[in-house]
Amino acid sequence: MFSLRLLPFTFYLLFTSLFVSNVLSIGINYGTLGNNLPSPKRVAQLLQSTLIDKVKIYDTNPDILEAFSNTGIDLIVAVENENVTNISKSASVAEDWFTKRVSRFLPATSIVVIVVGNEFLTSDDSQLDPSTLVQAIQNIHSVLIQHGLDRKIKVTTPHSMAVLSSSFPPSTSTFASNLLSTMTSILEFLSETGAPFMINAYPYFAFRDNPSQVDLEYALLGNGTAVHDPKGYVYRNMLDAQIDAVRSAINALGFGNRTIDITISESGWPSKSDRGDMAATPNNAKTYNTRLIERGESHKGTPMRPKDSIEIFVFALFNENQKQGSDSERNFGIFNGDGSKVYEIELSCKFCSNDGKKFGFGEKSSSGVKGPSVWCVAKPHADEKMLQAVLDFCCGAGGVDCKDLVDHGACFDPNKLHAHASYAMNGYYQMHGRNYWNCDFKGTGLVTFSDPSYGTCYYPQQ
Repeated sequence: MFSLRLLPFTFYLLFTSLFVSNVLSIGINYGTLGNNLPSPKRVAQLLQSTLIDKVKIYDTNPDILEAFSNTGIDLIVAVENENVTNISKSASVAEDWFTKRVSRFLPATSIVVIVVGNEFLTSDDSQLDPSTLVQAIQNIHSVLIQHGLDRKIKVTTPHSMAVLSSSFPPSTSTFASNLLSTMTSILEFLSETGAPFMINAYPYFAFRDNPSQVDLEYALLGNGTAVHDPKGYVYRNMLDAQIDAVRSAINALGFGNRTIDITISESGWPSKSDRGDMAATPNNAKTYNTRLIERGESHKGTPMRPKDSIEIFVFALFNENQKQGSDSERNFGIFNGDGSKVYEIELSCKFCSNDGKKFGFGEKSSSGVKGPSVWCVAKPHADEKMLQAVLDFCCGAGGVDCKDLVDHGACFDPNKLHAHASYAMNGYYQMHGRNYWNCDFKGTGLVTFSDPSYGTCYYPQQ
C-alpha cells in the first residue's frame, strides 16, 4: 500500500497544506441529562479509541469543549432553543454568545458545525417564536464571517420529521404548509453556505405508533420487505424512505438543482419502554444501531439518489436517567451511565486503540509498555493524499524504519493506508522527543493515550 518513493520536502508541504473534510464519518449524539455519567474528559479519551470521529452535543458545555481539545474528534455544538430568540435580535448579541461560548476554545477544539436550536419549528414550547430562527442562523453566520471561520464552521438547524406534511409516499412529500416560507429561507441559506439539511429521523416512532401497519424488520433497517413508491422507487427500509421524503420536500420548493446535503442528525432505537411497547428491547436496539452504523460506513445513497452519501449521527451515547418523558426517552443509549454496555455493538477502531477491542470503559492497554503512555496516529478522517505524503516522508527523509510495513512485516496487515501512516507517524513522533508539534503533520495526526498496537504489530515508545 505504501510507496517508498522520496518526495521533495516542498512537495510534501504542498500535499499536507491541503485539507479535505468530505470523508464521511460516524457521529454520535452526546446528551448529558443524567446524574451518573462519566466525566467529559473520560468520554473524550474513550471515543478516541472508536470509529466515532464526530460528536454532537446540545449546548456549549465548557467542560465538554475543553475535554475534546486536541483529540482529533470534530464537535457539533448548539444554541439552545431558549437562546434562539435573543440571538436573533442582532449580530452583536450573536457575537457576544460566540465569544463567551465558542471562540475561546478554538482552534484546539475542532468545532465544525453550530446548530441553532433543535426541532425548533415543531417544538411544543409556546414561548418559542418560529419566525426568529432564520435571523438567528444568519446572525451566527455573520459572526463567523467576521472571524474568518465561515468555511471551517457551518451553521444549520436540526428538524423533526414533523416539518413534513406527510412522509409517504416519499416522492410526493412536501413541507407543512405553515412552514413553506421559513423552509424556503433556510434552504436558500444552506445552498449558499454549503451547510447540510439536518433531520432527526426515527423509524422506531413510526413503528411504535402503527405496529399493525409497519413491518418491524422494515423499521429495523432490514431488507426483507419491499415498499413501492408510485414513481417506481423500491424501499427496503424505512430510513431510506424518510430521507427521500425530505429530499422530495426540498425539491418541491425549487431546490432540486441546488447542492444541499442531507444529514441524519439523530436516529436510534430504545432498549426499554414503560408503555408496553414490545419493540423497545436491547436486541432490537442492537440490531437497529448496528445496521445504522453499517449504513453510515457504506457510503450508499437512497433509491431516489443512489450516489448520495448520507452522514449519520447515532442517538445516543448514554442512557440519560434525568430526561423527561416516557421511559423509552431515557433508554436510547448504547452505554449506561457507569460505562457498561446496554448491549454489544461494534464501535472499535482497530488502529486507534489496543488491538481493536470493542469500546468499553474498563479496557486498558495490553501492550505491557512502561513509562509515559503516549503515541501518535493518523486522524480517522484524514485525507488519503495527505496521508500518503506523510507516509512517504516519514519512511524516507524522516528516517523512520518502516521495515514492518513491507509485505509479510509485522504491521503490513491490514494493507491499509491509514494503518501504515499511523505506524510511520508514531515512529517519527517517538524519534523526535514526543513533542506535540512532531505529531501535527499539517493537521493529519493526533496524540493518543490508547495503545494502537494490535496483534503482532507493536507501536514502540522511546
